[in-house]
Amino acid sequence: MVETFLDFLIVEKGLSGNTLESYRNDLKRFACFVLSCNEDMTSFSRETIGSFCLKQLDEGKSPATVSRALSTIRGYARFLVAEKVMDNDPTEALKNLKGWRRLPKALSSDEIQRLLDTPRKGHMGLRDTAMMELMYSSGLRVSELISLKLGDINFEAGFIQLTGKGNKSRVTPVNSRALMAVNNYLVNGRPMILKGKISPYIFVSQGGRRITRQRFWQCIKKYGKELSLDLSPHVVRHSFATHLLEGGADLRSIQKMLGHCDISTTQVYTKVTSGRLKKVHKEFHPRG
Repeated sequence: MVETFLDFLIVEKGLSGNTLESYRNDLKRFACFVLSCNEDMTSFSRETIGSFCLKQLDEGKSPATVSRALSTIRGYARFLVAEKVMDNDPTEALKNLKGWRRLPKALSSDEIQRLLDTPRKGHMGLRDTAMMELMYSSGLRVSELISLKLGDINFEAGFIQLTGKGNKSRVTPVNSRALMAVNNYLVNGRPMILKGKISPYIFVSQGGRRITRQRFWQCIKKYGKELSLDLSPHVVRHSFATHLLEGGADLRSIQKMLGHCDISTTQVYTKVTSGRLKKVHKEFHPRG
């Protein structure tokens, strides 16, 4: 039934490969727990779901990760009811974990400057610098970044054509510094990496294939470790949004640039900024 549910998501919901893999992983973990409780994936109870969520939290999973898993289980349970495999939905009375949501991390402006100004050697160094510059300049998701093709960047007008979640297209601006870094890579790095091979993708790895999410994640974690920064692609994207908000940008503009369908997703950055304001107030106010 799990595979039938995943097929349903592909056909009826049109979910992307990355989202589908997240659903698969959530259900795989849940299935292992269900079996350990002597139940199966067509007759699990509400108590089992609650115990699973608590176990995930005890094992160090973030509230956001557990909340996503609960959402996956809820969708699966509703599917079973619709298919008349289950009589009642065991998730019906379970509350969401929205209140447990963590605020996104963000680097300071000085930390971002250190990250982007650090010189990196070789053709791969040019590639990685261009990717980080572009991600910070335009707040790209890592999936959007690695999927960029040669015709997606308009160097003269200074914007990028993107295809984001749910195959939704959007146009977002890119600054001149990022464009210079990408152009430098295209001229002095990419041809040496490809070695005569042809690829439609801007960011490539050895063998002419596009760089993978995992490889870019490994690279950016390595650069963060060298600079003593807790770094990931998400942190760079969050820094982009947070710094825009701190600079006076309105939420609607940030929402469009990030590609958020719902502005409530973007509003989490207001909490980040408020936290920073409290820290500044406490540090510098004479009676803070």
